[in-house]
Amino acid sequence: MRFDQCTNGNIFMHGWTKEQAVMSDHDKAILQELAKKMAAYAARPEEEARIQLWRDHNDLKDTRPLIYIDLENGWNELLPMEFTCQCEGEMAQEWEMWLHKELIYAEKIKCDKPIEAKFYIPYQAHNTMWGVEKKVIGDVKGGEAITWESPITDDMMEDDFDVKEFIKIPQITIDWEATEAYTAIAHDVFDGILTVERRHWWWWGLELTHPYADLRGLENMLYDFYDYDEKMHEILGRFTEGYLAMIDFLEENKLFTPNTGNCYVGSGGLGITGDLNAAAAVPNSAMDIWGFHESQETSEVSPEMFAEFVLPYQLKLAERFGLNYYGCCEGLDRRWDYVKNLPRLRRVSVSQWADIPKMSELLGGDYVFCHKVSPTDIAVPVIDEDHIRTRLHQVLTDCKRCGNHVELIMKDNHTIANKPENVYRWVQIAKEEIAKVY
Repeated sequence: MRFDQCTNGNIFMHGWTKEQAVMSDHDKAILQELAKKMAAYAARPEEEARIQLWRDHNDLKDTRPLIYIDLENGWNELLPMEFTCQCEGEMAQEWEMWLHKELIYAEKIKCDKPIEAKFYIPYQAHNTMWGVEKKVIGDVKGGEAITWESPITDDMMEDDFDVKEFIKIPQITIDWEATEAYTAIAHDVFDGILTVERRHWWWWGLELTHPYADLRGLENMLYDFYDYDEKMHEILGRFTEGYLAMIDFLEENKLFTPNTGNCYVGSGGLGITGDLNAAAAVPNSAMDIWGFHESQETSEVSPEMFAEFVLPYQLKLAERFGLNYYGCCEGLDRRWDYVKNLPRLRRVSVSQWADIPKMSELLGGDYVFCHKVSPTDIAVPVIDEDHIRTRLHQVLTDCKRCGNHVELIMKDNHTIANKPENVYRWVQIAKEEIAKVY
């Protein structure tokens, strides 16, 4: 069984083949019992209150700070300790795992993630992306560190290198037969208990420097700002052209799905908002949804160089979306004067690499302050509660003083030291510190 196939707020990252789209009576009965438990939690008045809390928060109304946790690889340590898979079919096992994660949120984690009486399924689709692959060395799924061989060499960066011939425009194809097969099964299993809806990520974010680093290597990329500046602009421009073509294709074929509800957006947090067309079951265009942009790979590049090489292309992409989220692990305080020019920027990542008090002052009450709490706080066998409290208290105090719309996001967890209780205790500590300050 593949455990963490529903990353980032329980979004399935893949569909299932026609051969995998089977459901036995045994598995159906197990899934229906779990769905009934989930529906009971979703019916609680506090779940609708949580949804409204997120809506007000993202619409820049005054709320208390919110708490959101997504364990990423930490789920692979938590899940085996919290449930034993009963289903037998491969697809049914993944659905069972999805439901259990929701129940763990409701029963054990108890952060501000709402529980809904919904079951989300993706398309069975393939995206060719840039048409060229890096050679990965190491087994990331086996927990190994990796490196890679980048396909664009220095020799290829000379003037005769045809960027458009080498880097292709992404092409999306959908296996409709498989998609309709498991969609019908989902309705058969969950109708009358949970609402079945489609939710699909065609990409995580509109990344520019990540694929650049993949194709050139991270160290090579940093030299390219000086050595191959014109060719670097060509490559970043090609990525931008590809994303814009992909957006056009998804709009024309009504393939976007909403991320304006109880859906993970950007690099952490939920996208619930009343300032976009949340009622649209199928977004009319990208103007109905959130866009996400970041450039972690250029964290140590000067703000001016970032503004010259990366920002112009991000601006073109951000212009297509109704609201935008910016940033991931990079510290944004040094480049904020440039980043703030993104159109309709609403949610901003404040990572451990940022000057956090300075970001409080810069963001004020004009943006959502998405604070990425250090995952090392819960990555040790015995957590240091005093240390956790001190750090949270300082951040919350600064945020209150500056009128920030703040959320505390625990993510990027490569390990939780095989201690699920670390997760549950951290949420309780965060609640207690919020109560003290607010």
